[in-house]
Amino acid sequence: MTGARATLVAGAAVAVATLVHGAAPRSFTIDPAQSTATIAVGKAGVFSFAAGHSHEVEARAVGGRVTVDVDDPARSTVRIVIEAAGLHVTGRGESADDVPKVQATMAGAQVLDVRRYPTITFASTNIAVKTQTGPVIEAVVTGNLAIRGATRSISVPITARIEGQTLSVTGHFPVRQTDFGIKPVSVGGVVSVKDVLEVGFRIVGH
Repeated sequence: MTGARATLVAGAAVAVATLVHGAAPRSFTIDPAQSTATIAVGKAGVFSFAAGHSHEVEARAVGGRVTVDVDDPARSTVRIVIEAAGLHVTGRGESADDVPKVQATMAGAQVLDVRRYPTITFASTNIAVKTQTGPVIEAVVTGNLAIRGATRSISVPITARIEGQTLSVTGHFPVRQTDFGIKPVSVGGVVSVKDVLEVGFRIVGH
C-alpha cells in the first residue's frame, strides 16, 4: 500500500469512527404543541378555593431546549421555560362554577402572582445516568427550579427516548410550595391545605 493510499484509508477510518463514536451533541427545541406538564392537587391543595375539591392544572405553554450528548449523556443539558399565565385549571372532578375562582386564586398574588413572576424555569446542573439501552436513557436530572422569584435545587427521575429527529422525555416529581415562598391556602381559617404538589410531564423536542 502506497503512503498516499494508506493516508486516505486511515483518514476514512477516523471519519467513520468519529461518526459512530464521536457524534456531536444534538440539540432539540421543545415543541409546545406536543409537550405537557400536569400538576395534581390533592383534596386541599394549594390551588383549592373550597375544601373537598381535587384540582388538575395543565401547563399549556412549555418551551426551552434539550441538548443530548449521545456519547456521554451525563454531559447533556436541559432548560425548560413555562409561562405561568399559561397554567390552566382543567376542571376535571370539580364544579364548573368553581373553576374560574380556582384559576383566579392560582394566578393571583396569593399563589403564583403571574404578573410579577411571568415564568417558571428549570435549568439542569447535573445528569446521573442510571441505564442506557439503545435509544432509551433512564436518568436523574438535578437542576434549579425557579418559581415566584425563588430558586431551589430538585432532582427528577426521567426516561428519555430518541427516535430519528424526535426526543421525548417523561418524568414525575413532587414540589413543596413553601420552598418557593408560597403560603398554603386555607379556607375560612379552618381547613389547612396540602403543601406538596405532584407534577408529571411529557416533553417532546425536535
